[in-house]
Amino acid sequence: MLGQTVLALFFTENAMMNALLATTYISVIPNLLLYFVPPNIKLTTLNTLVHFAIGSLLGDVFIHLLPHAFSKHQHDHHDQNNEHKHILVGISTFAGLFIFYASDKIMRSMYGNKSHSHSHKDQKEKKGHEKIIQASTYLNLLADFTHNLTDGIAMAASFYASPAVGATTTIAVFFHEIPHEVSDYAILIKSGFSKKRAMMAQFTTAIGAYIGTLIGIFIEETAIQFLDHHHRGLLGTDMTWGDLTIPITAGGFIYIATVGVMPELLGHHHSKLQALKELTAMILGIGLMAIISWKEPHHH
Repeated sequence: MLGQTVLALFFTENAMMNALLATTYISVIPNLLLYFVPPNIKLTTLNTLVHFAIGSLLGDVFIHLLPHAFSKHQHDHHDQNNEHKHILVGISTFAGLFIFYASDKIMRSMYGNKSHSHSHKDQKEKKGHEKIIQASTYLNLLADFTHNLTDGIAMAASFYASPAVGATTTIAVFFHEIPHEVSDYAILIKSGFSKKRAMMAQFTTAIGAYIGTLIGIFIEETAIQFLDHHHRGLLGTDMTWGDLTIPITAGGFIYIATVGVMPELLGHHHSKLQALKELTAMILGIGLMAIISWKEPHHH
């Protein structure tokens, strides 16, 4: 009952408070762990960690977020109404994926292909390229800030959905943050940041997560009030804008894992044993999410 234990130990009964607590955990703990990480961490170790993170992130999408989004409001026996709600969930999931793709594409067109928010490449310094490396480093921090912003919105949406969905999303984001922070930290060190300055830079991007959480709380609170006053939701269904946050988050997570990280991991040619380690780590990530979900009491 890992999810319930996490809930009891680290969270309260209040959704707003829980969202802020979760953001603190996913922002502070991975950053503190950086202190113990060697800046020259082996690429094989990092890749294994990243596979575990992808597994837990996609596990959260397909085992928690999307099932929750599709099953919410299912007490309604009006078939067409349910059908319309499912279409809205589907469109929102695509919207999440599209928003991430569009923002990535725009950033690449503005700054070139030098950096990506989930770049796990072993970026090597070459003489005469210091300025490009500096630009890509700051772009990486900006992308990190934006990514933390979306994580924050996800935190709020998941806790307003249910305490169980909140706890599992916190666990998934937490496991995803560790390799992400480590790889970004390694990039900063390689581009000439001191250990202390690199850690401070990573803490600065954590502000994005808090801003995102506050935006998420605002969306959820206004959605609750809107439904109380109007008794009608979007396009004749009983769904509010707040209900769309979960599938939009799911779409964003799908983009991060599949488009953002997987192609790069496919590009690394390692031994059969390393490939097996990475695939096992990915299955463990999904397995962890499945076990938590299976044992959770689901509240709708």
